[in-house]
Amino acid sequence: HAILFYPFSNPDKIKQRIIDAAKSKGHEADEEREAVNFSFIDASLITSRLHLETAINQAILAESQGLLRTKTVHSEILFALNPTNNITEAIRRYGVSGTTKALLVVQIMNSSATTASISDVEIKMKKVVNGTIVSFDELARLTDWNTVEKYHKLGNEVKEKLDATQARAFIDNVAVSSVAMKSV
Repeated sequence: HAILFYPFSNPDKIKQRIIDAAKSKGHEADEEREAVNFSFIDASLITSRLHLETAINQAILAESQGLLRTKTVHSEILFALNPTNNITEAIRRYGVSGTTKALLVVQIMNSSATTASISDVEIKMKKVVNGTIVSFDELARLTDWNTVEKYHKLGNEVKEKLDATQARAFIDNVAVSSVAMKSV
């Protein structure tokens, strides 16, 4: 399940809830971890639906093969999106932060989990995120192409040689390929 929120008003609160849930122990902590058991992704760094889907598939594949490099499948999505192998950097760059304006919330459910309807997952996500759900078609206008270029170390050559549409297609191709090749 994946939902795009734009705008939303509580990035700092979400980040703090994630940190608190990770540090806490006991039954209440388990409940809080379950309440925020999502991947919270800064949507401005996602170049296309394929980019996101590739990262999700890579994370699911890593989990199914017992090859997670992070603690959860949800943090593995963030790791897959980052072009480097630095987990902390991946979470800092691609996770929710105080500057996040648009948020993708993804929940991966394993096959042994109870089947939840889309509306059940949406309700659960809305309990965490104070924002407006928008269509994935909005993703293209929310992408910060300059930051994506910077993170993928593409330089100015792309913009100099291609028109804007071609440059974005090229950057998207690089981003998707980077995610797809990360586990190779």
